[in-house]
Amino acid sequence: MSLDKDATPSTPDSSTAAAAEAPARTEDLALAALKTRDLPSEEIERIAKDTAVMKSRKVRLALAAHPRAPRRLTLRLIRELYTFDLMQFSVMPAVAADLKRVAEEQLVVRLPSITLGERLSLARRSSTLVAGALLLDKESPVWQAALDNPRLTEAAIFRALQHPNAGAAFVEAVCHHAKWSVRSEIRLALLRNPHTPLVRALEFARRLSPAQLRDVLYASRLPEKIKACLRKDLESRGRNC
Repeated sequence: MSLDKDATPSTPDSSTAAAAEAPARTEDLALAALKTRDLPSEEIERIAKDTAVMKSRKVRLALAAHPRAPRRLTLRLIRELYTFDLMQFSVMPAVAADLKRVAEEQLVVRLPSITLGERLSLARRSSTLVAGALLLDKESPVWQAALDNPRLTEAAIFRALQHPNAGAAFVEAVCHHAKWSVRSEIRLALLRNPHTPLVRALEFARRLSPAQLRDVLYASRLPEKIKACLRKDLESRGRNC
C-alpha cells in the first residue's frame, strides 16, 4: 500500500499543541459559565460530572461558591478543597454564612497537620474563626501574625485569653499591643489571666472602679501575690481620695 505523496500529515508538534489547548479552553468555558449567578442547575450538574474539567482547582472553587450549586455538592467540594482554596472560600462575601462556617471548621481541623509557612499565611489572611484558633499556636510568629489579622475581633482575643493554652508570651504581647491593649473587655480578660505581668495588671486595674476590680479579682486566675498587690493599691487609692 503506497502513501499519497501529496498528503500532508499533521506534525507531532501541532497535534500536541492542540491537545494541550483543549483542557485550557474547557476550564475557561466552565469558569465563564460559573460567573453567571442564575446558571441552570442542570448546567451546574453537567460541569460537576465532567471529570476532566473538575481537575481544575479554579473550577472546583467556583463551583463550590456558586449560589445555585446543590448543597450536597458544595459540602463535598468543601471537604476536597486545598487549604488555601478553602481559606479563599471562607472569606468570599457571596458565600452563605453556614457554608463559610463549615469551611472554617475544616481549616481549624487541618491546622495541626499543615506547615509553619501555611499557618503563617492563614494567620495573616484567614477569617475570624481561623485567626482566633491560630492565636493559640505554639509558634510565636504565627500568633503574632494572627494578632494583626484585619478580620480578627475583640471577641476572638477574649476567648483566646480565657483558654488554658494561652501562653505567657502571647498574653504579654496582648498587654502591649497598640490596638488590643486599650480595649476595656480585653483588659478585663487580662486581669483574669495568670500570665499578665504585675506592671500591666496595675495599669489596667487603676482604670476600673473599686467595685469592678473586686468583682474581677474574685474570679481572676492571677497569682495571689499579684492579687494582693492590686488590693493594696486599691486601698491606697481609697485613702488618697
